[in-house]
Amino acid sequence: MENTWRAGFRTQCEELHDVALDVEGTLPGWLDGEFISNGPGQFEVGETPLKHWFDALAMLRGFRIDDGSVRYTNRFVRSDDFRVARERQRVRRSLPGTPADGSAFKRLYHALSGAFQDNPSIGVIRLDDTLYAVTESPVGFETDPETLETTGQRDLTTGVNSDITLGHAHVEDGVQWGLAADFGNECTYTLFRRTGDRDATPISRLVFDDHPPYIHAFAMTEHYAVIPEAPYGVDFRRLLLGTPRGTTFLDAFEPREAPPRFHVFDRATGERVAAVRTEPFFIYHFANAYEDDDTIIVDCVAYPDLEAITGLTLSNLRRDDPNLPRGNFVRYRLPLRDGDVRRTLLLRGPVEFPTIHYGRYNACRYRYAYLAAADYGALPTAIAKVDLDGPTTVRWSEPGLHPGEPIFVPAPLPTTEDDGVLLSVALNGRTEQSVLLCLDAETVTERARAPLPHRLPYGFHGQFYGATDLGRSMA
Repeated sequence: MENTWRAGFRTQCEELHDVALDVEGTLPGWLDGEFISNGPGQFEVGETPLKHWFDALAMLRGFRIDDGSVRYTNRFVRSDDFRVARERQRVRRSLPGTPADGSAFKRLYHALSGAFQDNPSIGVIRLDDTLYAVTESPVGFETDPETLETTGQRDLTTGVNSDITLGHAHVEDGVQWGLAADFGNECTYTLFRRTGDRDATPISRLVFDDHPPYIHAFAMTEHYAVIPEAPYGVDFRRLLLGTPRGTTFLDAFEPREAPPRFHVFDRATGERVAAVRTEPFFIYHFANAYEDDDTIIVDCVAYPDLEAITGLTLSNLRRDDPNLPRGNFVRYRLPLRDGDVRRTLLLRGPVEFPTIHYGRYNACRYRYAYLAAADYGALPTAIAKVDLDGPTTVRWSEPGLHPGEPIFVPAPLPTTEDDGVLLSVALNGRTEQSVLLCLDAETVTERARAPLPHRLPYGFHGQFYGATDLGRSMA
């Protein structure tokens, strides 16, 4: 089979600013705003090839859509990791799969002092009308939404005793809900909320030993926060002892002895109202969660084991026959009182990057979810729409094209939940050119596309900020 996905894992150093794109088809006249996404840009530092997909230096992609036209900009985030990589050709801090350059003593010193990488490659978030590029780090990098220039940085841990905050957060009416993590002999995850530019306010804490679960994201309902505890995570004792020899997060990622659970916290009081055991799982991303009497419905992409992390090495993803981790789109029914967890398959994988009409239906009963689906190779080959009242699935695909995360943008005064469009940055692996796709969300048919003048590495997460979606497109 033709390997059309390898181009998604190669460096693109070219930065373009305010380039007009030719639009094929017709964009909706009401589509007005900025679509900004984040993801890998550079896969090596000097002569050092980076080892894991999450190691690559962050590059923002921006699309200004107005009156049927599109203008495009891409730019690396000027983090300290990026600066040292470009100026000194060195890996400044240990990345998930690549150890930091320097002596064994220097690596150990950085580990003991809590010096984390600051390469913000997961996504973007808008807080207090300011856009930040973020990852699992103590800082967010302030970004000009028009030029994508890095204009400053902000300590995202203020108000909570933590080493980092997670890259995925929820934003409701200007209030951010997030998770912060502190690592040591006692490892804690702290649920917090933050309004505007104020310090974060801690709500609840989960305490673990030195082998905590790896938590990438969490779900919200009207009254509760749902935090997954997978039976896999980083053994920080092993990581610390091996750091002088170059042990990384990936090397120390191992099964845990603790049972897999979902922790349910009351958002108002901080009380843990349930800790529901289930079968082993690993979760990167949630589509949504909502309450149904004494049950919480949780929809997410779940993996069976730790290969969800360990299977994303670049050596595997670039192969002609990669062993792609298989995540399925599933529904958990979590009892708040007595009862057993029920799990239902919604869409067989590999699938990832679930999104919904976030601004209206996050934490509420909903009908439609959109995902990137893979039929072969290491990257998605289709966009799938799941009707949860069915469930039925509609798919869009094109040979050689690898669509990214589908972002839902609602129409003005929408008449139905799926009245809007899906935006996705796709990679054409045959022509080695990327393209902005606009699909009708109801029919999952193409309305327009805007080819880019170059190829972008396959990205992670984005947001649309515009006239009909003022806040946030996904978690």
